[in-house]
Amino acid sequence: MARCATLRQFAAIVVFLIVSVVGIHAQQPSAADMLNQVARLERLVAMQPDSILPRHQLALQRLNFAVLYPQAPQTEQMLTQAEETIAQLEKTHRADPSDLCTLRGFLYMARIVQNPAQNGQRYYIDVQQNFEKALKLNPDNRLAQQLQQRFLKGMKQATGR
Repeated sequence: MARCATLRQFAAIVVFLIVSVVGIHAQQPSAADMLNQVARLERLVAMQPDSILPRHQLALQRLNFAVLYPQAPQTEQMLTQAEETIAQLEKTHRADPSDLCTLRGFLYMARIVQNPAQNGQRYYIDVQQNFEKALKLNPDNRLAQQLQQRFLKGMKQATGR
């Protein structure tokens, strides 16, 4: 009976996360909508403290917010909290190393988006190394592939090369 309840909770989490990700990619959500999504994921993490997937999605959502709204007053807090969540995931030793490298690369990428002049040279190598490591660990990591392509495209546009 307890196993059935756990499976239902997991299924509910997966449906919630799929709806969340689909909603994000459909159109650019407002900052308020994204902050509400972060709050929902925080509640989900509190309900499932040992689950990795909600923490991963929470870090990803915070980073998405930072990239879409780099000058918003909440961005620095989102980046700090994303970095803390990534560190927590690393400590569990249950998270996929490729996913962790992807998140870390996305974190550095968000830092560059936040302030390209100051952070571009500082984090460029970190972004590249993390995405390359993620893809070396798992060549099928689609998020790492997509983020790396977007990063390279953005850098090419920014530098004119």
